[in-house]
Amino acid sequence: MTEARREIAQLENAHVEEAYARWAPVYDLAFAAVMAPGRRAAVAAAQRRGGLILDVGVGTGLELPMFDPDVSVVGVDLSEPMLRRAQMRAANERLLQVAGLCVMDATRLAFPAAHFDAVVAPYVLTVVPDPAATLDELARVLKPGGEIVLVNHVGAESGPIAWAESWLGKKSASLGWRPEFPWAVLGDWIAARSDMRLVERRKIAPLGLFTLARIERIN
Repeated sequence: MTEARREIAQLENAHVEEAYARWAPVYDLAFAAVMAPGRRAAVAAAQRRGGLILDVGVGTGLELPMFDPDVSVVGVDLSEPMLRRAQMRAANERLLQVAGLCVMDATRLAFPAAHFDAVVAPYVLTVVPDPAATLDELARVLKPGGEIVLVNHVGAESGPIAWAESWLGKKSASLGWRPEFPWAVLGDWIAARSDMRLVERRKIAPLGLFTLARIERIN
């Protein structure tokens, strides 16, 4: 990432932090139900291999209880208020599978290369200012043979829904979310990487609103 892009990303990260600091007290109430199927699907895919799993954008920790007790999960998030709620959840529910929770920027992860068996990032790419840089960093910390598991709303490519999503995107800056997020962001990134391949892409509940993607690091 160039220095100019990094400075822009830092400014946008500050905006996202501010937005999610406001959302932290009511986030679970607002989003737990609609996003639960996607979180369950992402967790199920990520923990198939077992081992050490990185949960990027862990937020308030809604998916942490969904992980089996025989895996180890490290959660990171840019928002400290959200992360404090995840810490309380892990303590109150005695989630022994949670190995650590850290405030961290997804484009600058403080982990060595090839460290995790899987990376799960539900509902993250529509929030981060630079999705490609985030994906690069997730790939860096992933072991060969491991998978990045993503869940996101993928915007319509044309028609009235695409127009509505574009309009909503202009009105939803305070949410830290881009409803018009195109599949090309992921597809182009995978196509440019000889070490990554798309394993699965499928719509999930509710009503196919979200898309699950599994991306394997092959070397």
